[in-house]
Amino acid sequence: MLRTVMVRRHCIVALFLVLAAATAVAQRPSALGPGPVADFVVFMQGAPIGNEKVTVTASAEGWTVRGTGRLGNPINLSTSRFEMRYDREWHPISLEIDATLRGQPLLMRTTFAGGAATTDTTQGGQQNRKVDMVSADPIVLPNMFFCAYEALAIRLRGVVAPAELRAYVAPQVEIAMRVTGSGTERIRTADRSITATRYDLTMANPGGPVPVEVWVDEESRLLRFRVPAQGLEVAREDVAAVSSRVEKMARAGDEEVRVPANGFNLAATLSKPPSVAAAPASGKTPVRKRPAVILVPGSGPVDRDDTVAGISIFAQVANTLADAGFIVVRYDKRGIGQSGGRDESATMKDYAEDVRAVVEYLRKRKDIDQQRIAVVGHSEGGLVGMLTAADAKKRIAALVLLATPGTTGAQLVLEQQRRLLDRMELPEAEKRDRMELQQKIQKAVVSGQGWESIPAGYRRQADTPWFRSFLTFDPAPVMAKVQQPVMVIQGDRDRQVAARHAQLLADAARARKANPAADMLVVEGINHLLVPAPTGEVDEYAVLQDKNVSPKVLDALASWLRDKLHVDAARAGR
Repeated sequence: MLRTVMVRRHCIVALFLVLAAATAVAQRPSALGPGPVADFVVFMQGAPIGNEKVTVTASAEGWTVRGTGRLGNPINLSTSRFEMRYDREWHPISLEIDATLRGQPLLMRTTFAGGAATTDTTQGGQQNRKVDMVSADPIVLPNMFFCAYEALAIRLRGVVAPAELRAYVAPQVEIAMRVTGSGTERIRTADRSITATRYDLTMANPGGPVPVEVWVDEESRLLRFRVPAQGLEVAREDVAAVSSRVEKMARAGDEEVRVPANGFNLAATLSKPPSVAAAPASGKTPVRKRPAVILVPGSGPVDRDDTVAGISIFAQVANTLADAGFIVVRYDKRGIGQSGGRDESATMKDYAEDVRAVVEYLRKRKDIDQQRIAVVGHSEGGLVGMLTAADAKKRIAALVLLATPGTTGAQLVLEQQRRLLDRMELPEAEKRDRMELQQKIQKAVVSGQGWESIPAGYRRQADTPWFRSFLTFDPAPVMAKVQQPVMVIQGDRDRQVAARHAQLLADAARARKANPAADMLVVEGINHLLVPAPTGEVDEYAVLQDKNVSPKVLDALASWLRDKLHVDAARAGR
């Protein structure tokens, strides 16, 4: 998915207003004594901003959640004591917080009795008392204290969607929450494999519904809490480590490989046609060389499955292409999942070098036909694939662009910003101000000048090598150097990269002198993630019920690649 620097003055306030969840049927303590300490890492927009340590104690009297932690900018919160107590039936008893928020001491004490929550707060030398009416057994989730979500993880055990539950965002408001779905995820860490349950939730906040995800392990302990639309993720340390990844698909005969790159290794999965995967290894039988496809993921911290909002795009694409007779490679981006390297200084050219490393790795394998290696890129991955194809003309046989931009990065970001603002109920003058600020930010990123007139927080977010390379990237002159046949596939409900971009790419490909061969397919009813969607808007991703990549996309992709790489459909899986 393409990252965008959005200018939103109230994003932090809005973020913490939505951090709430709820619970289900009461669950008695199943064990006595404290559980193990869980260490969590808190991320904002993919960057770590702090940590929390949490323990959960189950006793004859009930449940106690305790935590400490420190969160940096933009929250600036240090917690020396967090303690939330519930009785055996999960009725809240008390909440105590000792912390420092933005340099000011914060003391908060909440007691629950008779359907009321009474909170005494001391902050910056000022005392305040607030009384809210609450239901009998809400999960208590004060803003910015993520250790509280351990109680939510326990309470979600056994919940079946659809269900409507309650949560109290102390000391603000009680809200409703809908459990809209759930699924099983497998996470492979350096030490073991974890079977997790992912719950899809929608918070009924005053400002509008907000989709979130809660991941729970086999012991009902919290693994991960995500607010995709806000770029917030809280992940337990073992699953947040670069050595861990979510396994979205596993085929018989899958080969886990390490691809040598520039000073580090890329971790990848190599999937094979059914007959190859099932065939026993033998030194007597000649190895049949097969065509290969490299899948290049989009922008941001995405893994080898190109997973966005629980939709594993490349896991599904790899499965289809392997069945169609190809050996398919998908890899974790540098610095992500189990791959080495660092991504904070990487540019689009660096990512193209990683693709080139995968090409060279495949060319050295005895089971790969060097003349039949194709590259398939999704979103920004299409641009990276285009760069690679332009520089490796004789090493790459075909190029497929899925939901890929056809304008400069700078134009695309402004296009996305305008769409976002058009959907917001703001005065026109404020919309103009935000657009002007976005333009100033982009100009400063490219030129390195003009930051003095822009708030410092925006520079920390935007002034990166990747964003600079993306803003200045123009696909038209790069496409002119691409000599391979090109296929462009796009969804007509893509709101991140509008359908018109497909035509721009196809026109650029057909204008080439060396090889004007280009095909284009715009599929009705699918979004940027290539799945069916009512509107295609980004805030809809997390609540989509159908998470399957459109069969029209998969069939067209497999058919086109079989044609260009000369694969006999009748013998594809043999």
